Amino acid sequence: MDQLELMRDLSIPGQSKIVLLLLDGLGGLPGPNGSTELEAAHTPNLDRLAQEGISGLSTPVAPGITPGSGPGHVAIFGYDPLAWDIGRGVLEALGIDFALGDDDVAARGNFCTVDRPTGVITDRRAGRISSDVGARLVEKLRGISLPGAEALIEPVKEYRFVLVLRGKGLADGLSETDPQRTGVPPLPVEALRPEAGRAAELFNLWLAEARRRLADEHPANSMNLRGMAKVPPIPKMPDIYKMRFAAIATYPMYRGIARLVGMDVLKTGETIEDEIATLRANWEQYDFFFFHVKKTDSNGEDGNFDGKKAVIEHVDELLPEIMALKPDVLLVSGDHSTPWSLKAHSWHELPVLLWGRHNRPDAVRQFGERACMAGGLGHLRHTDLMPLMMAHAERLTKYGA
Repeated sequence: MDQLELMRDLSIPGQSKIVLLLLDGLGGLPGPNGSTELEAAHTPNLDRLAQEGISGLSTPVAPGITPGSGPGHVAIFGYDPLAWDIGRGVLEALGIDFALGDDDVAARGNFCTVDRPTGVITDRRAGRISSDVGARLVEKLRGISLPGAEALIEPVKEYRFVLVLRGKGLADGLSETDPQRTGVPPLPVEALRPEAGRAAELFNLWLAEARRRLADEHPANSMNLRGMAKVPPIPKMPDIYKMRFAAIATYPMYRGIARLVGMDVLKTGETIEDEIATLRANWEQYDFFFFHVKKTDSNGEDGNFDGKKAVIEHVDELLPEIMALKPDVLLVSGDHSTPWSLKAHSWHELPVLLWGRHNRPDAVRQFGERACMAGGLGHLRHTDLMPLMMAHAERLTKYGA
């Protein structure tokens, strides 16, 4: 029996409410003053909950493994991230309500800047162009003809877009073109299994024409494709956990992963204040709220220590508005670490704060990486967090006689 089957057997309905407050890329590394972004932030409300709750450190996938956003999220939702490796293309497409079919292979696209004389990437995100510019570029890329398949493209947000190849016999199992660093050229799409050969050829044909069409643009004169995938037959969270799930997220990818696992994705605005208003307006309709904050990760990727710290402080300022709704359980963590000094996702453990009526408080007095090392939850995996939230909300029955 795997963990999802166990949860399906033990889950029981109830009246309690759970809030999962996920600060994307929360984990960090010390800055010039010796503190991480979280430790340096002024967080009296999170610290108070840490004193009342129980804390620890959690590994999203496995020790030493740097997770993408998809594995980090599916793990915290209780799915084995090694068994459910869901491509970013699927998540982005579902996040913009793109209806994917069985014949579709979806890719996440990133506009980028390439130095024309050398062909090397100089900016992987094309200066974080605005959504309006991204939408204009997508219009230039519509209608690219491919043999025996259809290419469908839609803007997502800022420098991101979705590309879907639709055709009979297309398979996933494809390499990405993004080398994950600057100073080198984009990579070709390669088939990682024999049946994906045709899809690889079609993606490369599309890229050649798309790059030709954008050759005179600046800064977004090229693009990379990531996470090519088909929709997997993943079990749905309401069926497993017997709760009504709602997702509040501003970025399409996170709306997409929530929709994939069976959550209702609530319409919300662009700010954390908007997200809290959405939470408040829908409080009575749902049992579990996935509340996503993106800008911690964005600032980490930009190497902006003070910016990431400021986002954490802003969340802390607004936290009393969430607690005023009287959730029975609140869990605060992240999907992965994005330290300012690395400007990228990393393998480091995530601080975890679990607060509820039935938790056993530990001696932690501050919510931060070093403090959580001594927390009562110890060192655990992200897949442990959903059962812990369920147990503290009194939504699991006894196992065995």
